[in-house]
Amino acid sequence: MKKIVLSSGEKNIEIEINAIAKQSSGSSLVRCGDTIVLTTCVQGEEKTDTEFFPLICDYREQTSAAGKIPGGFFKREGKPSEREILISRLIDRSIRPIFPDHFYKEIQVISLVLSADQENESDILSVLGASTSLLSSSIPFSIPVGCVRVVKKDKDFLINPPVSDFRESDLNLVISATENSIVMLEGMANEISENDFLSAIELGWNEIKKMINILKEITNPEKERVETNIEKEIFEKVTEYIRKNIPNAYSYPEKQKRKEFYTQIKETFLVLFEEEKKKEIEKIYEYAFEKEVRELILNSKKRIDGRDLKEIRPIECKVGLLPRNHGSALFTRGQTQCLASVTLGTGMDQQIIDGIYEETTKRFMVHYNFPPFCVGEVSQLKAPSRREIGHGNLVERSLLPIIPSEKKFPYTIRIVANILESNGSSSMATVCASSLSLMDAGVPIEKHVGGISIGLIKEGNQYIILTDIQGEEDHYGDMDLKIAGTLNGITGFQMDVKTTDLTLEILEKAIYQSKEARKEILEKMYNTISSPKSSLSPYAPKILTIKINPEKVGLIIGSGGKTIKKIIDETGVKIDILEEGEIRIYSNDMEACKKAASEINKIAEEPEIGQVYEGVVTKIFPFGAVVRFLPSQEGLIHISELAPYRIKRVEDIVKVGSTVKVKVIGKDEQGRILLSKKQIEESYKRGEKNEKSNKSE
Repeated sequence: MKKIVLSSGEKNIEIEINAIAKQSSGSSLVRCGDTIVLTTCVQGEEKTDTEFFPLICDYREQTSAAGKIPGGFFKREGKPSEREILISRLIDRSIRPIFPDHFYKEIQVISLVLSADQENESDILSVLGASTSLLSSSIPFSIPVGCVRVVKKDKDFLINPPVSDFRESDLNLVISATENSIVMLEGMANEISENDFLSAIELGWNEIKKMINILKEITNPEKERVETNIEKEIFEKVTEYIRKNIPNAYSYPEKQKRKEFYTQIKETFLVLFEEEKKKEIEKIYEYAFEKEVRELILNSKKRIDGRDLKEIRPIECKVGLLPRNHGSALFTRGQTQCLASVTLGTGMDQQIIDGIYEETTKRFMVHYNFPPFCVGEVSQLKAPSRREIGHGNLVERSLLPIIPSEKKFPYTIRIVANILESNGSSSMATVCASSLSLMDAGVPIEKHVGGISIGLIKEGNQYIILTDIQGEEDHYGDMDLKIAGTLNGITGFQMDVKTTDLTLEILEKAIYQSKEARKEILEKMYNTISSPKSSLSPYAPKILTIKINPEKVGLIIGSGGKTIKKIIDETGVKIDILEEGEIRIYSNDMEACKKAASEINKIAEEPEIGQVYEGVVTKIFPFGAVVRFLPSQEGLIHISELAPYRIKRVEDIVKVGSTVKVKVIGKDEQGRILLSKKQIEESYKRGEKNEKSNKSE
């Protein structure tokens, strides 16, 4: 067992290594404040039937960590939440590049939040836990990875601040890195400049380097060795064959035709070998093929589809395609195509978020779908994958800074984005399609958000940066840097790498290259639709907002909700009652909204001193009569105010059920309404007539 302390901003992060969960290959108990995360790693059997490293990362939050019991019918945790999936991906993307090539043993990393203090985030602790548990194990993971959050708030950069500080910030950046390379970026910003973005990355990386000096001390020297058993003679033969044929790929600019070409030259080669050796030869072929595709692009400076390094594929934008949706747009960039639609809903359509933090709601959602036909494949349609959830969240973060406040636009907004074709960078196509669809829906956004993916191929000191990467460049390249933003600055970003040699100098060039491309894309988007439509879809719900005295809210709701249910049943509207007496009425029919508003205003109407009302006597007392003169309002006519002359009995003038006209003359010391019948009669005698007369049922 070892215990280390990492300094992070103004906090200390304590890590106990292999103190518990000792049947795992490695474990770390990571603590910051009262937030504690247990992360374990376990090595399984080698997978011989896969070309991909079988790494599984799972992050889970148990509500007991925050002293809570789960809501709903089942009082235990179920399937992972969106947040849990996103942090699982964060861990995966931070550690995957560190494992050696040709390592195919199953590795599972599990992070469990055991205690949550609501102020110290568990995502950073989980990445550090994964790094330290792997370093201390015999698993071939020998390069320390550190992780920090950098927040820009009020012109200051903060390292790992409390949750309350980064929720309302101009930048929320999570960065993972080794001593020599940036490995992962994730986050959102409020139109931050590229210069500030780079400053935050540099600050975070410098903080990580301090961590790594300590993490080096815990690395297990007895690491498992990974042998690469590739027969040199066969490898040279495969390389020679691919090198001879791969330049012909330039003859196939269309993705599916090029895919068929790749399959054809591969099968032509494999047919030369006996059946029992084909599987082994195929692995060597794939390894050599990747190297040759990279060498071809790197040396020729010409991309497989014939584009220049900074050239964006042809872009086409269309809006208003779907008649019943509240807004829609089709964005096509080369062979990547996204159809996005907007649905506007009421406050009751907001998503409820429950977990280790206080229950909250979300009024803006982006749901990204990647059906198999978009890549010409056959596959069963299942629940959204981790990738789909991750891409949807990236788009959501990228658009959130331009979404109008609830006060300005009191709708719940849901975007559904379906990828119809995919050949690289579908998430950034979704950003563009979603922005266009918001304007088509009439959502009052002030500007467009566009996005682009930047790639990298690097061998030694030689490298090229690629704008608008397509399938092969993503699959065989070293970096996928996605940056979205407006003409003013960056709003969302995500970066994955497959290298441990990404410097700040290279990243700076890539970020500024993305800015050039974003401007070009945004120009085409503005040429299609430059401002939101002036009116909403006729199929979108109409909203009428009224204000009442907050003390009257109980009257509007009624006993057991009886009053408000009656209004809803009679008018067919939906009603939200908010704080401070604000009431929102929703319907596709504005007349129904107005009718409901009228009923509510009658109930909530405040009596006006000097105003004449018609009411009904509900009770008789020796000293006066009680009159209901508004649906929810009663007042007292004192016996002295019943007639312009002296009377002995109240019953001589009014009886229960009598209809009378009364004038509001004030309130008593307890706030009860005082009425007069006498003053109305005296006014008539003087020839006066109150022109305003309100009646109530």
